[in-house]
Amino acid sequence: MSDDPDVLSVTQLTREIREVLEGHIGSVWVEGEISNHRLQSSGHQYFTLKDAGAQLSCVMFRGAAARNSARVQDGALMQVHGEISVYEPRGQYQMVVKQVQAKGKGSLQERFEALKRKLYDEGLFDEANKRPIPRFPCVVALVTSPTGAAIQDMLNILTRRAPWVRVLVFPVRVQGQGAEREIVHALEVLGDAEAHGLPAPDTIVVGRGGGSLEDLWCFNEEVLARAIAACPIPVISAVGHEIDFTIADFVADLRAPTPSAAAELLAPDSAELQRHFDSIARTLKARVGTLLEHHQHVIELTSKGPLRHAPERLLQQAEQNIDEHEAHLRESLREQLQSWTDDLMRKQQVLAAHHPRVQLSEAVHRTETCAHRLQQGLIHRLDRLSDRLNSRGELLKHIGPGAVLARGFSFTTNADGRVLKDADEVKEGDELITRLAQGSVRSVAKA
Repeated sequence: MSDDPDVLSVTQLTREIREVLEGHIGSVWVEGEISNHRLQSSGHQYFTLKDAGAQLSCVMFRGAAARNSARVQDGALMQVHGEISVYEPRGQYQMVVKQVQAKGKGSLQERFEALKRKLYDEGLFDEANKRPIPRFPCVVALVTSPTGAAIQDMLNILTRRAPWVRVLVFPVRVQGQGAEREIVHALEVLGDAEAHGLPAPDTIVVGRGGGSLEDLWCFNEEVLARAIAACPIPVISAVGHEIDFTIADFVADLRAPTPSAAAELLAPDSAELQRHFDSIARTLKARVGTLLEHHQHVIELTSKGPLRHAPERLLQQAEQNIDEHEAHLRESLREQLQSWTDDLMRKQQVLAAHHPRVQLSEAVHRTETCAHRLQQGLIHRLDRLSDRLNSRGELLKHIGPGAVLARGFSFTTNADGRVLKDADEVKEGDELITRLAQGSVRSVAKA
């Protein structure tokens, strides 16, 4: 092996390449198609970003993946932001991804979310501000492109399901710069239709067919959102496909998933309407018949009954009924008053029984009773103890030293008062004290 200092090891060369890449290129945005996506159990994601001419290995660590809401999957066109580096064990350059977003949706999506938050905070999305959509509109205004598929679908459905509905088509552009201004102008005109010589619509449908985020962007403009909110006529937003959402959908009084769905909501099926009207007719016929029978009965009673021949008797019966009701009312009131009086007396008795003065008197009585019982118990206990003490005193008299001495016995102690039990304990010259039943005798011990 050569000792030339210019010869680098593989590790040294790889590190220098990494330093050059990281220092020269640094952070960068790259666009391409995702392939070979792998999600590891650690939470890290590995994938390849490629286009027609090259491919780039990418890694997005768990922390960065958690901060990004865009979904990374094979086949998706994505824009990724990160730093170019080198994975030294393989000598392979790669991108350490920090941020991902769908192609073409970065700045637009951010604008969408910002405007959505702003209008939400202002209350433009509140359900309380939504106006009800008429169930059976007579005039419907369609604000859309006159050449798109959406207008044909809505006209076909309205004509087939509700041919009586008058349809106003207000042609506007629904894509491209300035389209939102045309839609705003349409809403302003339709909001004051009679002043412009047009029939006042019961509801307005603003919509178009599907498309990309860029195609639908005019429906995400703030000026259009505020015009929809300010329109005095209920507005239905029918923009794009069912999965598409725009700011207009949130502000409108009703969101339809598609333009065709909006037309179906406005035009109930004629067969369903026929059944509804038949039901109403049957109900109306039955009620009118019942009302006619009632009036016929009243007429018969009036023409044949006592109202015609003896009206005084009907008046007397009414007066008698009033008297009976009056008597019944008085009796009911009397019974009710008596019931309330009885209930009041019971509650007064309960209240009197629980009055603090009564409670205190009962407590004093219980205390005095307990004190008397305690005193009697103590006296009885002291008497018993006194008897036991006298009995023990008599017993001590009989078995004590005094009784023994009274029978002629004596006991001898030394000068210190210690009782002598053995003659060997006495020495010559010791002073002895002999105690008798009456008095004591002092003596001196001799050999």
